[in-house]
Amino acid sequence: MTIADDSLVTEVSGSIKWFDPTRGFGFIISDDAGPDILLHTNVLRNFGQGSVADRARVKVLVQHTSRGLQAVRILSIEPPESDGAPPISDLADTSPEMLETLPFLPARVKWFDKGKGFGFANLFGQPGDVFLHCEVLRHSGLSDLGVGEAVALRVVDGRRGLMAAQIAPWEKGSRDHGDA
Repeated sequence: MTIADDSLVTEVSGSIKWFDPTRGFGFIISDDAGPDILLHTNVLRNFGQGSVADRARVKVLVQHTSRGLQAVRILSIEPPESDGAPPISDLADTSPEMLETLPFLPARVKWFDKGKGFGFANLFGQPGDVFLHCEVLRHSGLSDLGVGEAVALRVVDGRRGLMAAQIAPWEKGSRDHGDA
């Protein structure tokens, strides 16, 4: 979407009220207690994500339209606040400090079933599957993944094999590997 007149665009911080990737839109609740802000899937995809978790923190550029407020560009997305506990028990032995030292690796989603709560991805240039759990996805600020979607993963060797400890947009993995 082209922003016609920058003077009519304002920066807003808020949180995701809800986002449905199937329907292609959702809403942001402004920190300034104004009306809900429409978030279209194309704006989210332009940021490099196909979904976003409820209660994720966002900073967006907003434009007034004939149908109300609409996000036209995402500036940042932060995962929902957590209580500091790992998203799943398999990650209990992985400290947040150790997790931060792991590189983001580029991967593609093999399949993900939100209803089942899990799926798998393949790391580029490496054999085998990486387990993706829905709570790790949510903890990373995402709500769903599509088959073939490009993502970046921080991977640990868990009790049942390789598993994603953090999931991020593709750009994280390609930057860490010097491909961007």
